[in-house]
Parts: sequence; structure tokens; C-alpha cells
Amino acid sequence: MLVAAAVCPCPPLLVPQVAAGAAAELEDARTACAEAVARLAAARPERLVVVGPSPGRGQETFPAGTRGSFRGYGVDLAVRLGAGSGDVRDGPAGPELPPALTVGAWLLDHSGWDGAPAEGLAIGGETDPDRCAAAGRELAAGPERLALLVMGDGSACRTLKAPGYYDERAEAFDTAAARALAHADPAALAALDDRLAAEVQAAGRPSWQLLAGAARGADLTGRLLYEEAPYGVGYFVASWT
Repeated sequence: MLVAAAVCPCPPLLVPQVAAGAAAELEDARTACAEAVARLAAARPERLVVVGPSPGRGQETFPAGTRGSFRGYGVDLAVRLGAGSGDVRDGPAGPELPPALTVGAWLLDHSGWDGAPAEGLAIGGETDPDRCAAAGRELAAGPERLALLVMGDGSACRTLKAPGYYDERAEAFDTAAARALAHADPAALAALDDRLAAEVQAAGRPSWQLLAGAARGADLTGRLLYEEAPYGVGYFVASWT
């Protein structure tokens, strides 16, 4: 059963070593993410799953300790899922974490996570809402006290200089998503239009709709801790407990 969730954005710029001289620009987001993760820990989960978007329609799971790296962003920094940063030679062999889950692993380390071992689940950005919700229901069906760290960004089309350029529909989409996250409203998250999400480049949509499936009937209370659009991208931090 789902007992808590934290929703965080996943730009690599959250990591100060990646952001370098621009690190202060996302300090408020970093602080909000740390609070959301602390609220996860306070729920005393027996299982933690870090969920994030990936290309395509499929799903891929990653065991605790899986390696992730920021070397692709020019920084010699590595993490292990739920196991801290630095020397990752003892992590399990196999594929590395995708970028969203790598940022999630860094957030856990940055926040001093010492609770349940963290697993990872990457869900394809083209996965339809029903399949996202079904994946969430499957996660929450077990008897363990489940917590989710849900990684994903809002629209990347909020301004002319945004990565996806400007789309006049982007702000309304983000407003609807933020409202659903603030009120821990699974039905509103599930109702987000996946086609519109793709057009306004809201990469977090599948992760949020997985959360919607997991949270059905959980009767959680939401709190929106951060809502901004630096760089023309919608970033939200929310806590459901």
C-alpha cells in the first residue's frame, strides 16, 4: 500500500556540480526536494521505488545499488541508487540508471536517505495513461508500506527561450498538473492529456500518472512545496502523505 510520495523535477542542473556557477538558481528547488524526501522518510516505508521517465513505451526496473553517472554532462560524479555517491565499483552489473533516476539517486544521497532500500522504475514517455496507472496499481498492491519518489518535469515550452520554444497551452497544462499535485488528486493527474503533454514536452506525465494509479484509495494529503518555471520549464515539488 502506498503511504507516501514525493514528486520532484529531474533536471541535471539540480546537482550543484553540474550547474557549476548557476547552482544558486535552483537552490530553492533543491531545498524543497530535500523536504519532500524527508517527509518520505518520516512515513517509515518498507519499500521505496524511484520512478522516472525514459524514452519509448516500455518499462525497466533497476535494483538497489544500480550505478548512475553525470559524466555525460561533463562532471566526474557517480551515484548508486539508494547507496550514496563516489566509488560505484561495488554496484550491481548491468545497465546504468537513465538520467531521471540518476538525479533521483543523487537526491536521496543529498538528503541523507537511510530508510528502505531504493529500487528504480523507468517508464517510457510514450506509455499511455491506462498503462501508467496499471503500473502504479501493481506497485501499490503489495502488503509493504510503499513510498514513491516520482521524478519528472512539467512543460518545456513556457517561454520563447525554453528548450521546446513557446507554446501558449503550456502554462495551462502546468497549472492543471500543479493543482492535482497540490491536492493529491489521483483523478486529476490521471485526466492529464497525454497527447497535449507530448506536444508541450511535459516529460513528467507518465511518472505522475503512475503515481495516480498507485494512490487510488490511499487517501493521502498533498502539499505543493515548489512551483516555478526557470529556463522556461515547469518544475514542481510536492509531498503526498
